[in-house]
Amino acid sequence: MALLRSYVSGGWHTAEADGVPLHDASTGEEVARVSSEGIDFAAALDHGRRVGGPALRELTFHQRAALLKALASHLREHRDELYALSARTGATKGDSMVDIDGGIGVLFAYSSKGKRELPNDTVYVDGNVEPLSKGGTFVAQHIAVPLRGVAVQINAFNFPVWGPLEKFAPAFLAGVPSLIKPASQTAYLTARLVEIIIDSGILPEGTLQFVAGSVGDLLDHLTAQDLVSFTGSASTAQKLRAHPAIVRNSVRFNAEADSLNLSILGPDAKPGTTEFDLFVKQLTTEMTVKAGQKCTAIRRAFVPADLLDDVAEAASARLAKTTIGNPTAEGVRMGALASLEQREEVRRSLKALLDVGTVVFGDPEQVEVVGADAERGAFISPVLLKADPERSEPHEVEAFGPVSTLLPYTSTEQVIELAARGGGSLVGSVVSADQEFVREVVLGVAPYHGRLLVLDADDAKESTGHGSPMPQLVHGGPGRAGGGEEMGGVRGVLHHMQRTAVQGSPAVLSTVTGRWVAGAPRTEGDVHPFRKSLAELKIGDSVVAGPRTVTQEDVDHFAEFTGDTFYAHTDPEAAAANPLFGGIVAHGYLVVSFAAGLFVSPEPGPVLANYGLENLRFLTPVKVGDTLTVTLTAKQITPRIDQEYGEVRWDADVTNADGDSVAKYDVLTLVAKEQS
Repeated sequence: MALLRSYVSGGWHTAEADGVPLHDASTGEEVARVSSEGIDFAAALDHGRRVGGPALRELTFHQRAALLKALASHLREHRDELYALSARTGATKGDSMVDIDGGIGVLFAYSSKGKRELPNDTVYVDGNVEPLSKGGTFVAQHIAVPLRGVAVQINAFNFPVWGPLEKFAPAFLAGVPSLIKPASQTAYLTARLVEIIIDSGILPEGTLQFVAGSVGDLLDHLTAQDLVSFTGSASTAQKLRAHPAIVRNSVRFNAEADSLNLSILGPDAKPGTTEFDLFVKQLTTEMTVKAGQKCTAIRRAFVPADLLDDVAEAASARLAKTTIGNPTAEGVRMGALASLEQREEVRRSLKALLDVGTVVFGDPEQVEVVGADAERGAFISPVLLKADPERSEPHEVEAFGPVSTLLPYTSTEQVIELAARGGGSLVGSVVSADQEFVREVVLGVAPYHGRLLVLDADDAKESTGHGSPMPQLVHGGPGRAGGGEEMGGVRGVLHHMQRTAVQGSPAVLSTVTGRWVAGAPRTEGDVHPFRKSLAELKIGDSVVAGPRTVTQEDVDHFAEFTGDTFYAHTDPEAAAANPLFGGIVAHGYLVVSFAAGLFVSPEPGPVLANYGLENLRFLTPVKVGDTLTVTLTAKQITPRIDQEYGEVRWDADVTNADGDSVAKYDVLTLVAKEQS
């Protein structure tokens, strides 16, 4: 049987050793062998830093986002091949969809995030400018830039496609190359995924490397610019976190470990209610999807004590309908565990749980299967237990398979206290239509969870479910769950970047960030900025327009025309009694409208549309007789790589005759890249 190849230092590497055999989870047949013997791990890391890193840092966030989208589209064309190989891991078609389509979906999501939420630039501006002096000549700005190392990912066996892709996407978007090391049991699927990616030629060389087999001395060569992201057991996470090189160099280490995730049924959710049915369906689904081999699966199911028997009966009825067997056989709804070794590990954990609980459904030693041999394949029955919630074992022992435990509770305070005994979890869910109960539970258990799902009749149809991490949301949890965070939209990107506070003059910060900063030079020329294409416009280009006097007729007409007859604009006596105004004032939106009329250049030209106004603040009341002047300055220019136009953010400052700002805001326009 062929050895899996690694891809390191710009080429494919095949070990000379025999390697460790990897088996089909359902049939026991050998699929491939794996060995990393002969890999120069120091050279692989150096290749990523020296070749992959510079190639990525030359690209803007938008260019990296476009490559992620191209890669996702390419992988989607290979879904059938990946699905077929995924079946050998014990995954059903539904399981494969979660893993493969879910992973591709993360690439699409981060592509969209990069395009919509990050600049078409190589530096990320974090937060607002911080004034550090009275005169405004000394200011500061936080920025984020890519680390100059490699994002090393060490993945678990249960998601051989989603696992590497959900780590790769934010690292790539941040500008940091990745080195993937999958768990050996299912490494043949990750290996094929990487082959498809490398053969596509979409990614710059050095931005993705792959190791089939053990990590060898890889961690010894880590530097302070590298990162490690680990998914697996809490015990392994502890060992890796304590590695001398990681400790010595303060290497960023993110762990997503096993956890005893919970689901809580509210006291209001009696049999016959939508919420009762949702709880039972979600519990049994989480037990059987991926044969329960999900780090987000429900391990502890908290149920009001008077509903325990009802839940046990309903869950058992659903589990009894689950057909187990070879994923390629018709009608199979739950496949095998990843390996025979994994089955034995689940059985060992079950013994500890059975010492303090009783079986509600299933037999850990016997199971009927379709299309396979129950002993040669790593099959096991779903096992639902019930136990005394005051015993420690249900809150400490995780059987990483189709196993869950029903735990009764008698009060809201008790279930919150019991939830905390899990020591920290990735996800919890609360199933209830009682919103006061939900609020109390959510606030009580949130310190112990990275994500919480509230499920009821209102959101059930569109809910993505308890066990589905979303790229927009953080995936991780405190304590036993590893103490880390992955994904979370732009948060995951920033994990791979260094935040730095830069202090200097407004002019310096404008140059560093590529954004005009108040106090930096403005350029007023003979050509109105709205007459300039994106290619011609520069940061700091400005126009000053006005003054315009605000009359009583203006205020009265605006009130009548818009219907905004708020007393501060129409009732002199009431307006005079207002401690903020002391008399009639102009509508804020009248001020903004006058400002637009002052700064606009009305003839057709490069400006295609005004599509937004942000950060509006009214600072000084405008009274009848005040004169308004507006200063409009090009603040940020963002070309769109897939369009013939881009976005320009303008700083708008409306002042009165005394020079006081009466309104400040950002105007967003779409501007053609070239003059037509």
